[in-house]
Amino acid sequence: MNEFNEYIHEALSVAGDIVIKSMMGGYLVYFNGKLVGDICGSELFLKRTPTSDKLLKDSELRYPYEGSKTLMYVFDRFEDKAIISELLEGMYSELPDKKARKTK
Repeated sequence: MNEFNEYIHEALSVAGDIVIKSMMGGYLVYFNGKLVGDICGSELFLKRTPTSDKLLKDSELRYPYEGSKTLMYVFDRFEDKAIISELLEGMYSELPDKKARKTK
């Protein structure tokens, strides 16, 4: 894991279990088992949910990578532990549960 990913992991861990997984040139960010965002380059992108729409309404919306079909929030308030906790806990309750893999 690179230095930026370690920083993200440490900052977001105030809210719960954070896992960062490498995926196709970027990284996926999971909170308590649910996918909440992506790390592309040295930026964190968070999914849009009612909570992120409310708490991050002043944040920039961008596509995390070329060809992406999803606009996501660019998050940069890593020192604000209160907003991180409220944001991730709210997003967790609004995001769907992980789909079970089909067995062959």
